[in-house]
Amino acid sequence: MAIAETMLPPGAIKACIFDAYGTLFDVNAAARALADELGADWQPLAETWRAKQLNYSWLRSLMGGAHVDFWQVTADALDFALDERKLNRPDLRQRLLDLYYNLTCFPEVPDMLRRLKQAGLITGILSNGAPAMLQAACQSSGIADLIDHCISVEDVGIYKPDPRIYRLVTDRLHLPAAAIAFHSSNGWDIHAGKRAGFYAIWINRSGQPAERLPNPPDVVLNSLSDVPSILGAV
Repeated sequence: MAIAETMLPPGAIKACIFDAYGTLFDVNAAARALADELGADWQPLAETWRAKQLNYSWLRSLMGGAHVDFWQVTADALDFALDERKLNRPDLRQRLLDLYYNLTCFPEVPDMLRRLKQAGLITGILSNGAPAMLQAACQSSGIADLIDHCISVEDVGIYKPDPRIYRLVTDRLHLPAAAIAFHSSNGWDIHAGKRAGFYAIWINRSGQPAERLPNPPDVVLNSLSDVPSILGAV
């Protein structure tokens, strides 16, 4: 279901940019793949892993001079999560990291991207992920040929939601922010994208309440399936 605050004139959007983790790629897929082995621990592990991954990216940005790429952040977050669940096994750690490096996308993603491409829209990713991580996930999920641009925060050396991250998109695509639709499953990310001037579509997969932040999204969806219709790419 879409909740639209701002309607678009036909042809207003020229490019569609997506956050990667949690938006295109299922961040719980790695732990879920080992659910039989992990039992009841798999979901708490996945949730802590994701929470600490984001926490560490923000904290390193705020600390100044503490940046490492997202693969290191992902490994550090996993170490915390494994330690919390008392699952300190090197073999398990490596298998989870290998699975995360080769994540699958959500089921609706390939068809959605094909429809956008067929309509002549530019597609791209704007992510905290390191370039090699993003390339691997695109390949493993079968969408590499459907993505025109893969933009990483490593070009700036700081994590979202720093405003410099969102300017990478307009600089790379040579388009005004108002001609770009930005999609993210992270509420804080979508507010930052809207603040940067993008047409902002929040993919609220888990039914979260609205964030108490300025610059709310233009549209709220529960998956990416309706994105082409919202943007007139039918």
